[in-house]
Amino acid sequence: MQASSRPVRSNQQGLHPRLAQTVRRHLERPSQSPLAPHNKAAWDALAEHLASEPRPLVLDSFCGTGMSTAQLATAHPQHLVIGIDRSAHRLALHQGENRQYVLLQAECEPLWRELVRAGHRVDYHYLLYPNPWPKARHLQRRIHGHPGFADLLALGGSVELRSNWPLYVEEFGVAMHLAGVRGCVQAVPEAPPLTRFEDKYRASGHALWRYQGRIR
Repeated sequence: MQASSRPVRSNQQGLHPRLAQTVRRHLERPSQSPLAPHNKAAWDALAEHLASEPRPLVLDSFCGTGMSTAQLATAHPQHLVIGIDRSAHRLALHQGENRQYVLLQAECEPLWRELVRAGHRVDYHYLLYPNPWPKARHLQRRIHGHPGFADLLALGGSVELRSNWPLYVEEFGVAMHLAGVRGCVQAVPEAPPLTRFEDKYRASGHALWRYQGRIR
């Protein structure tokens, strides 16, 4: 496979100077923003699945085309696997046939909040190649700088985040540490790709990194 994906470029060379301040603020004051209509529609659909299939949960946040969601459903056959992505275009590219999982078009963070409010917890949470928002001024658009980070923590479970920008993974690991969660950062091992982005980045010669930790 030939690919020419460019490495992430940023005007930020190290950990964001406001990382700790931002994380602590969101942990003290979780998001209370109202649920947008399209997110409410996705939540209503998800609530029906949760009521009809009371199984342990796996979340595949920012799932893109759902390629990873299908693979995770195979890896976790006893779980209800939920893929969430905001892009209708990417989800429309999904090629799965045996739908032993749920794909939803929505922003991830509002659905995390609704899951927490409804008393749900997850066993596994995958965050595979989210938009890195590499400009320093966009810290609060990254997962660990967003108000929804508190809800991610409240969902619990084993968390795995992957990125081709090592600073993103390092920042996420520091944010988790600030929240009292122990984990580790390491290179993603050679294996069949979980997502189209992973496949493209590998083919472009990018180093891939992951954070793994367990929220107790």
